[in-house]
Amino acid sequence: MRTHWKRSAISLAIAASLVLAGCNSGSDSKNKENDPPAAPSSSSAGVSESGFPIVPEPIKLKMFTRIAPVNGPFKDMPVFQDYEKMTNIQVEFIEAPTDGFAERKNLLFASNELPDAIYRSGLSPLEATRYGAAGQLIPLEDLIDRYAPNLKALMDQYPEIRAGITTPEGHIYAIPGIVTLGAARTDKKWINKAWLEKLNLKVPETTEELYETLVAFRDQDPNGNGEKDEIPMTARAGLSVVTMMSGSFGLDQQLGYNININDGKVEIWMGSDRDKEMLQYLNKLYTEKLLDPSIFNFKEAEYLAKQGSGNAGFFFDQTNNNFRNLEDQYVGIAPPAGPHGDRLQAQAAPIARDFGAFAITSVNKHPEATMRWIDYFYSDEGSTMLRFGREGEHYELRDGIPHYREEFLAVDGEQAKITPYAGGGAPHIISEKVASYINPPLVQEAQKTLDPFMPEVKYGPPMFDEETAQQVNILRNDIDKYYEEQSTKFIAGALSFDKWEEFQSTMKKMGLEELQKIYQEAFDKAVK
Repeated sequence: MRTHWKRSAISLAIAASLVLAGCNSGSDSKNKENDPPAAPSSSSAGVSESGFPIVPEPIKLKMFTRIAPVNGPFKDMPVFQDYEKMTNIQVEFIEAPTDGFAERKNLLFASNELPDAIYRSGLSPLEATRYGAAGQLIPLEDLIDRYAPNLKALMDQYPEIRAGITTPEGHIYAIPGIVTLGAARTDKKWINKAWLEKLNLKVPETTEELYETLVAFRDQDPNGNGEKDEIPMTARAGLSVVTMMSGSFGLDQQLGYNININDGKVEIWMGSDRDKEMLQYLNKLYTEKLLDPSIFNFKEAEYLAKQGSGNAGFFFDQTNNNFRNLEDQYVGIAPPAGPHGDRLQAQAAPIARDFGAFAITSVNKHPEATMRWIDYFYSDEGSTMLRFGREGEHYELRDGIPHYREEFLAVDGEQAKITPYAGGGAPHIISEKVASYINPPLVQEAQKTLDPFMPEVKYGPPMFDEETAQQVNILRNDIDKYYEEQSTKFIAGALSFDKWEEFQSTMKKMGLEELQKIYQEAFDKAVK
């Protein structure tokens, strides 16, 4: 996998070329005039560049964060309790739940009532550029060079990380969660093998076979309780099922969007013939009650509970955490081949998997200390502390690799309450050394079924200049909202496919071709 991603780094130079284009586009004086305000000054003399404590006298920071349904309060997590003692930095977390988090985040910036940092924030490239240009987020590149040796080393080892988070002007406004483990960059396709065995069915190899399997799950009482209460297929709320199934219809997610790249040509596939085929297939599943009827309105916690119930036939997730006690019941399968023979694992993330996981705002009086604070979690030691808690109490080392203690795992749900990694998106490194819990043998085997169908090259989202980013933001706000609304209606049967041409026409009027041209120009700059 390392060789593969190193090869991808060369092709991922799309963002790198944008950086060079931005840096070489004018004189130094012109660039300085366009620079955002400098980070607020603080007394950096008292901030140690290595070791602990980070500061000699205690300081306090406020961080806005997303809290997942499985998490306990951040203030009760051992990692933050113990890290406060190590660093002399007390963090007050302002927690917002996953459902509705995006709205809370937008309001925070709109009101300009900023915390010191945004933690586990899921900032998009567009948001990072916009808030950075507005002076609400500070540039981080100089702070990284001096106060983040762990992050800097990873960026040097994997150049695609720096390329993917640097604006054309040369600024870094947000840092990602970094995933060097291949299995942590994909959602696996899990099927209920116990039901397959009971019904004497083979693993489906095509979308048509998958349909037939789901019908059997619905009609043949595989759970044996005499009731039709099985959930043949489910997925996370919204249109995640589109992402999960797109590869079977030859639809990729390149450049961080619904994009295919063929022979150097960028194609936004929303509204394409293949898109129509996929939505028609999903509509068939939904109409025949093979696809979870609650898929468009349930909460994340409900989806996780369905995984753990053992009553779901087919679903998608990165790991088996939510059905660990039922792991013998499930197996990961390869993407089913679609009507044209496509068998792509389109959902595959780059090494900088969780863009915008952490950012420092302009009100922060201690940016140097804050950068030192977050950098520790980009080491294996810091990531172990974040993910596993306290050695002896929560985990033990086996051949140098941390594993949760069985006594600790025996308490249902306790593991997710002690770490912010549960629920995804935390700013830290996920390497093979710290992944024993999310990458057990079952997950490793599931990943092997996907590896032959992973895209040869995975292009990350380009970092646009401020003007282009604003243009992309305006176009995508309308296009994405319309696509989501109409696709939901197509799948649910609330909108007839007789309206497809009208749907296509409206997308064009909203600027789909203009948006595609912007992505094409960004890609062309990269490959010259």
